[in-house]
Amino acid sequence: MSNGDVSQGRRRFLIGATSVVGGVGVVGAAVPFVASWNPSAKAEAAGAPVTANVSKLEPGQQMTVEWRGKPVWVVRRTPEMLENIEKLNDEVKDPESQEAAQPSYIEGIYRAVKEEYVVLVGICTHLGCSPKFRPEVAPADLGEDWLGGFYCACHGSRYDMSGRVYDAQPAPQNLEIPPYRFDDENTLTIGLDPEGAA
Repeated sequence: MSNGDVSQGRRRFLIGATSVVGGVGVVGAAVPFVASWNPSAKAEAAGAPVTANVSKLEPGQQMTVEWRGKPVWVVRRTPEMLENIEKLNDEVKDPESQEAAQPSYIEGIYRAVKEEYVVLVGICTHLGCSPKFRPEVAPADLGEDWLGGFYCACHGSRYDMSGRVYDAQPAPQNLEIPPYRFDDENTLTIGLDPEGAA
């Protein structure tokens, strides 16, 4: 065996070994780089839309969906609940929600894209507590005049079934309504406006 054969064999081995190590290095650098293109949990929490299936939500029930780190309530209202909202127009601070944080396509006393479903950010507009869903009419602890809604135990703010705050409450505004749309009869997407809405 000549020195030329040994050098040629070494050269091939070194080239092969260097190529393998270099390839591993390129893959090792590429994986985190490509992964960085995916939105982070922080970015998703900052505004990624959330989809909810409301097909199993019975009339009179509430479900909670998390969007942007906040609880978002979806309540399927009964005809009685809708009638009670009308009765409270003189009892709430802002019946038509002129001062409320809500998309421009949400109008009227029902504050909804579909009257049957109300979608509300579940955070009291006073100091950020989370009110409780109290759909019962005239419970002993809330009085005979209570027609169902949301009650914040932190400082006593009361909201009706449209999230409108009653007069003379610590909370300054109605509950916030996030942007949302119905993709079909049973699919609600929070964080996106309906087609054609600004």
